[in-house]
Amino acid sequence: MASTSSFKDRVVCIHHPDAPLIEDYRAGDMICSECGLIVGDRVIDVGSEWRTFSNEKNSIDPSRVGGPENPLLSGGDLSTIIGPGTGSASFDSFGSAKYQNRRTMSSSDRALITAFKEISSMADRINLPKTIVDRANNLFKQVHDGKSLKGRSNDAKASACLYIACRQEGVPRTFKEICAISRVSKKEIGRCFKLTLKALATSVDLITTADFMSRFCANLVLPNYVQRAATHIARKAVEMDIVAGRSPISVAAAAIYMASQASEMKKTHKEIGDIAGVAEATIRQSYKLMYGHAKALFPDDFPFATPIEQLPLL
Repeated sequence: MASTSSFKDRVVCIHHPDAPLIEDYRAGDMICSECGLIVGDRVIDVGSEWRTFSNEKNSIDPSRVGGPENPLLSGGDLSTIIGPGTGSASFDSFGSAKYQNRRTMSSSDRALITAFKEISSMADRINLPKTIVDRANNLFKQVHDGKSLKGRSNDAKASACLYIACRQEGVPRTFKEICAISRVSKKEIGRCFKLTLKALATSVDLITTADFMSRFCANLVLPNYVQRAATHIARKAVEMDIVAGRSPISVAAAAIYMASQASEMKKTHKEIGDIAGVAEATIRQSYKLMYGHAKALFPDDFPFATPIEQLPLL
């Protein structure tokens, strides 16, 4: 019926090898457009049955091709998801649905899917890229399989995994920032963070003032020369051991306050505290430690709008 002796890589008509073939989707036939010869039958269409658009009002997806495979789930996420019943045949005589999704998915996979959705939702709220979401999902999977954090809520474990993923990917977020997008307390996230590091026998790099400087300054709409000065001030303060015992976030906030007050773009304690998630009193305490060494902290080429001698004491 068909010949592929001279065209081994494709199906062609034996009499008209160069003629385009017409596909009869209903019958599954490949027909020669020149002579009508059926050169292939029972052809399976592996494409999508319908085109789908994200702005369709109807929530039903007719493409029937399923989502991408998820290697973190036990079945590769190839389990059947049964849609809601719409006809009388979907319900028994008592009005209960005959088909339940719970029968096609293990409780472990359901917990993982819920956690993955929570991690993705939290990441979307603070615009984190997919690489961080993927790393957080992998961390959660390891913690979940190891069962070392039994008794802790999945939301707390998901938040801790997202926090660790951010630090491991070099874009750390503060506990307060993670807490703001999570449904658990900062204290609980901190506990899960320590337990997760211990359970996975992993570590994270120490947070430095430079990790937050560019983001805080960008959110405060400060020019580059102020950001560079604040980075220099914070680094010198740490090197000179002026701010021993102070957190990198509070040191960064105090350095931004000092650099902005010496420039034309002055920012208050409150403005900086709202962005950095640090209390005004904490910024004042770090700033007070740095104030007496201001001359040694500023870079030599900084264009002062306000001289060091006129910087506010508090």
